[in-house]
Amino acid sequence: MNKSSDQANRRETQTGISDRSARRLTIKILRHNPQDPASDPRFERYQLDEAPGMTLFIALNRIRDEQAPSLQFDFVCRAGICGSCGMLINGRPGLACRTLTNKLDPEITLAPLPVFKLIGDLSVDTGAWARQMGEKLETWVHQHKEPDIDRLEERMEPERAEEIHELDRCIECGCCIAACGTARMRKDFVGAAGINKLSRFRLDPRDERSDEDFYELIGNDDGVFGCMALLGCNDVCPKELPLQTQLAFMRRKMAKFG
Repeated sequence: MNKSSDQANRRETQTGISDRSARRLTIKILRHNPQDPASDPRFERYQLDEAPGMTLFIALNRIRDEQAPSLQFDFVCRAGICGSCGMLINGRPGLACRTLTNKLDPEITLAPLPVFKLIGDLSVDTGAWARQMGEKLETWVHQHKEPDIDRLEERMEPERAEEIHELDRCIECGCCIAACGTARMRKDFVGAAGINKLSRFRLDPRDERSDEDFYELIGNDDGVFGCMALLGCNDVCPKELPLQTQLAFMRRKMAKFG
């Protein structure tokens, strides 16, 4: 056995994918440049051989390097942390960097996340939405007194800190918003990401806002009472955050106050 065959066999053992039986993938991508008046939305097909351990992020980079230099999509970390590579994968919101091609059929359809402003092809502006949502919900710690930066940080019970950390794992990828039926009908709806973010500050003992203050922010149809409870957000969250629980928690608190 030669050296290359031995290496291929080792890769096959480690990944479960044989180089000799690599699938031929067909990836359909919705292409459109809204800045170009001559551009019409259309699907374009690209073919490439599947490699061991290939993710959609790797596949898209190969397509851009070898076939479509103008292809637009976003990425930063490649580790499911930045949330930049959110897109519709066979109609379902997900992260390209965390989606293995061997978990999908040989023909894969990719499209940009709905609701958000389209930049081009698979790239959307989730940052503008997140900033608008943050300003609307005032997602920062509110205190009545001026903070003393020379004081030691206030103590917090470990259990409470863990609860807050759990909600802080949101990467604002936009998947929950893209899966939300209410967000498609109501442009000012804060969505699961917004409700989760505000729930985090309600748990924070350093935030001195009352339930009356929170009610003013989300006690309406753009907040907790506008949700149709289809819970698509909970199904697609790549970080598996308890979005359903936080929605129910905040809705109960706001209903009780209202």
